[in-house]
Amino acid sequence: MRAQVTYERIVRAAQEPQHWLTYSGDYKSWRYSTLDQINTSNAKNLAVQWVFQSAALGQFETTPLVINGVLYGTGQDNRAFALDARTGRAIWRYQRRLPEKIQACCGMVNRGFAALGDKLFMATLDAHVLALDRKTGNVIWDVEAADYRQAYVFTVAPLLVKDKIIVGVAGGEYGVRGFIDAYYAQTGKRAWRFYTVPGPGEPGHETWAGDSWKTGGAPAWITGSYDPELNLIFWPTGNPAPSGYGGERGGDNLYSNCMLALDADTGKLKWHFQFTPHDLHDYDATQVPVLLDAAWQGQPRKLLLHANRNGFLYVLDRTNGKFLSAQPFTHVTWAKEIGRDGRPVIAPGSEPTMEGTRTCPGALGATNWFSPSYSPQTGLLYVASSEECEIFTSAPQKYHQGHDFLGSIYMPASGEKAWGALRALDPFTGEKKWEFIYFSPPWGGALSTAGGVVFAGDSEGNYVVLDATTGKDQWHIQLGAAIYSSPMTYALDGSQYVVIPAGAGLFAFALPRK
Repeated sequence: MRAQVTYERIVRAAQEPQHWLTYSGDYKSWRYSTLDQINTSNAKNLAVQWVFQSAALGQFETTPLVINGVLYGTGQDNRAFALDARTGRAIWRYQRRLPEKIQACCGMVNRGFAALGDKLFMATLDAHVLALDRKTGNVIWDVEAADYRQAYVFTVAPLLVKDKIIVGVAGGEYGVRGFIDAYYAQTGKRAWRFYTVPGPGEPGHETWAGDSWKTGGAPAWITGSYDPELNLIFWPTGNPAPSGYGGERGGDNLYSNCMLALDADTGKLKWHFQFTPHDLHDYDATQVPVLLDAAWQGQPRKLLLHANRNGFLYVLDRTNGKFLSAQPFTHVTWAKEIGRDGRPVIAPGSEPTMEGTRTCPGALGATNWFSPSYSPQTGLLYVASSEECEIFTSAPQKYHQGHDFLGSIYMPASGEKAWGALRALDPFTGEKKWEFIYFSPPWGGALSTAGGVVFAGDSEGNYVVLDATTGKDQWHIQLGAAIYSSPMTYALDGSQYVVIPAGAGLFAFALPRK
């Protein structure tokens, strides 16, 4: 048994389904496992095997890693832990000592580790990047990436690529200047930085009026994907700042709401695609990109799928960023369609006003950061989706360092109940093959497996197993608290486990042993 995690092992992660070696399961970000012990015939027999309590309040958003029988996860307030993956018994715990005042827009959250060799890597709420000893949890190195007092924070699970740790910053709600960093895993020395808001003299700077680029936002707070053959990192970015008022940031505002293709060795931009130019509705593109090699119009293509917060499912050529298609997967009113050039055709009267404009989807989007899943068995993309319209207002706002910088207020549309669904989509046409209805908009993602099932969770605390082909409920359980993460799976001692956080607990399920 190989104890050390290597880059080569992550490249071949699909060959080791008993482990979970990186945030999305593999570099393609399918969040799919070839494990098939749990299937449509026996999912009804699932039972809790263990529960670990994080001892913290707030949203528990981690996707744990499992390496050779040990589970490694992160929790609220930058807690971290190693558990016996058989029993949930704690092996070690780590607690980051955070400053008193952290400007985290959306909770004191962390989404997980990256691993290489005997190290785990974590990005923190006070804008540091750490390496921990995988055996003990002790800090090996600790580097400051930015000044947390200027509202820079990290909530992202890092991505390990070769010998580098890739992270993207959060803080777009506070007018930061977004960036994506790479650090050498051995030493913590920064290898490169890509600013997601270009400065003077850099390509794209002309898309920001005046000095608006200095507080332009474009955060990069969700984990990207990687193509080893192209040596490209695909990383999504968030909204421009202020998110709801564009009067002082005229232009497309690159590279907000983009998919970026960066050279993994140098951080050089190879191509970009902007989903929502000059965004006025907080439509972050911070959703996990899914990489797929498939025929497109009869020709083999390297594709990138992106179910976007703006309500459209995009297909791009990931070698060059060429736009191939975009189809709505929820109710959309802000745009009539996506044109042949990939730019939205804006619907008249959809822009926010001081009086308020009803627009769909709402500010939290048609989907959000939680992970989609692609199953090669069914050929379907599973996306947790929201149906919610909101009243968008807009007004000028002066920037103050460390204070929110939104230029808008979002309110639920009167008399309209928001709801959600897990949807199975044809990734090439956007056609909905089935949906499983949720009572309210979800914050949990999906996992599909070779057992022909999809695991998912909703905001009411229901953990469900669905038939991957039909969407039929195979099994469900109430976990007692909202689910704010995506399931993962591993195998140990002949049993397949599936793990999901809910409330302050990390729950592990498996079939009863015979």
